[in-house]
Amino acid sequence: MGRRQFITAAGVTGIAGLAGCSGGPSSDATPTDTDGDSGDDSDGGGTETDGGANAATNVGIVYATGGLGDGSFNDQAQQGLQQAESAFDLQTNSLQPQEVSEFASLQQQFASSTDPSYDLISCIGFLQADALGGTATQYPDQDFQIVDSVPTNDDDEQYDNVASYTFREHEGSYLAGTMAGLLTLDSFSAGAGETGSDSTNLGFVGGVESSLIQKFEAGFMAGANAVNTDIDVQTNYTGSFNDPSAGREAASSMYSSGSDIVFHAAGNTGTGVFQAAQEAGKFAIGVDRDQSVTRESYADVILASMVKRVDTAVYSAVEAKVNDSFETGSTTTLGLDDNGVELVLGQQLGGELPDSIVTEVESTRQSIIDGEIDVPSDPSNV
Repeated sequence: MGRRQFITAAGVTGIAGLAGCSGGPSSDATPTDTDGDSGDDSDGGGTETDGGANAATNVGIVYATGGLGDGSFNDQAQQGLQQAESAFDLQTNSLQPQEVSEFASLQQQFASSTDPSYDLISCIGFLQADALGGTATQYPDQDFQIVDSVPTNDDDEQYDNVASYTFREHEGSYLAGTMAGLLTLDSFSAGAGETGSDSTNLGFVGGVESSLIQKFEAGFMAGANAVNTDIDVQTNYTGSFNDPSAGREAASSMYSSGSDIVFHAAGNTGTGVFQAAQEAGKFAIGVDRDQSVTRESYADVILASMVKRVDTAVYSAVEAKVNDSFETGSTTTLGLDDNGVELVLGQQLGGELPDSIVTEVESTRQSIIDGEIDVPSDPSNV
């Protein structure tokens, strides 16, 4: 087993069951057969046809703000759709919003279409929830998927034409915090970064502050504090998932204030975190995809990535729709126990980590799965 896959060895059966047996997302989070950034330059409101004109199943996908090419959340969703295209007879169209205010109109553009008529509309990201509430009500016969949210009506009930897919992000983030906490207490150098044994300071950069992104923060803080209660985690929410300059500024301030390692959950804003890490000669932890691959030019400072299997969520929904087993009004939640989230060591730096830290993180992962560690999902409970 390679060191980069030490955390993903367990739970393969669980993820395979979710993805089906017809070529869905691999349980190995190392995307060695993907090209990372999508390079898609289509604008919000534009429609891109990816499938054949005579496909039996039509799928529309509305991406999160930040768009394709973020090397993170949206690209992971696209990977799931592409894998579904390889497995099934599909026609797919995608829309990329520039602003949150565009979600409703883009969702409705798909829902109102009759040529083609969409069998499934996939909405990527929790910021689509409010718009989807109105769209789902307006189009009660249309099936929707939403990733990262469970929208409810005025009676606090799930919409009966929406299937929700969520994750236990705090579990994977706890592993990131454990690794970072252990490293910041040690003198470690690899690639373009280093830590100092006299440091007890880490950083977290979030995108839009919300209960979802706070799950990343809470898990990271809890994992670090479990190593040593004296470890402080600086936190900054930039308010955007597509502002690398803000990410760079936030992380630079943290590194200047003594942080050895900064973990981001900020989409394309996180690219700026990696830039700041290189400039400061420190380390960073990526999110959603293996960013040492999708942001290869920063691989010399990316220790690991907290991978979130949005690809599995998208693929599973499409597969269920194709097989007439799509369950609306339901929520599927993925965590460490089924490889829905996982910590993947960096392509360049993973092999340099001390064996003792690798072993401790692996042991911690199993303890979470076994229920021996209860990971908080709210920073106020850390």
